Amino acid sequence: MLKLYDYLPSQNGWKARVLFGLLDIPYQTHLVSIFEGEGRTDAFLDLNPAGGIPVLELEDGRTIAESNAILTYVADGTRFLPEDRYQRAKVMQWLFFEQYHVEPVIGTLRFWTLTGRLELNPAMVEAKRAGGLRALAALERGLKTTPFLAGEVFSIADIAVYAYAHRAADCGFALDDYPALTAWFDRALDVIGPGYPVHLYSEDPHTAV
Repeated sequence: MLKLYDYLPSQNGWKARVLFGLLDIPYQTHLVSIFEGEGRTDAFLDLNPAGGIPVLELEDGRTIAESNAILTYVADGTRFLPEDRYQRAKVMQWLFFEQYHVEPVIGTLRFWTLTGRLELNPAMVEAKRAGGLRALAALERGLKTTPFLAGEVFSIADIAVYAYAHRAADCGFALDDYPALTAWFDRALDVIGPGYPVHLYSEDPHTAV
């Protein structure tokens, strides 16, 4: 059986959980104690040299790290990753966008905000807020003429971007300014369904500064 090394408050881990659920794929969960240093142990670094979650361990023991790589592997051959060359490239376009412009900006600001770390990073906050506004504006433009990011059909690109983008209000972004984006949030949630809760960092007692 597949094994997912996960940390529940991480929206990167959330992406994998959603796809497994949508495809009805059984898997085992191994929760990683990030703030207690489990991600820096030799055993975990053997699974992912970068030390981050999620990590997917295959039945034969091989591993895949990085959330969007896991999405691509699991979705291959399913309705969530198109076979058409162009459509597949469009999915990859938004997966790369998410990793460059959404997760490291909105995801980081959200983490700093929810764990009381904003004051520890004052020099970076303004730049990340500006980057977050650019990312939200790009998504608004991209969704004005299409129901989903890569076209007419919901894909892993939507799972990946939705994960942190729909939590942007957690770190102070006014989402009412982006009507196409918020309408897409509703469409994406209609596909994803309500069964994938967002876990807050406050649930982990080791997140204290």
